[in-house]
Amino acid sequence: MSKFFYKGRIEKKPKYESFGYNTKRAQKLGTEVNPLALIVNSEEKKAEVEALLATNAIVATITVDSTATENLSELDMLINKPKTVVFEKTPDRNDPCSCGSGKKYKKCCA
Repeated sequence: MSKFFYKGRIEKKPKYESFGYNTKRAQKLGTEVNPLALIVNSEEKKAEVEALLATNAIVATITVDSTATENLSELDMLINKPKTVVFEKTPDRNDPCSCGSGKKYKKCCA
């Protein structure tokens, strides 16, 4: 068969492209592989932070340094994640109105 009539792929696709390996994946912050780096000023604050880490199942390395400024921003970011806001869907034209009048939406509140 001639080369001009061949409709398939001449070169085979390499296997690693079809399996979907993600080689550029970032590690999740706060795990054993990528722990948080926190700085606190006192031992009492360290005990509070350790209790907070235990309740949220977060791994961190805590250093106590009274001369440095406290750095707990990464911990605050992980604990206070923003919530996704979901809005109620407006009814379609022929759906009953949400105000309770019994009319169609297009004739009542639209």
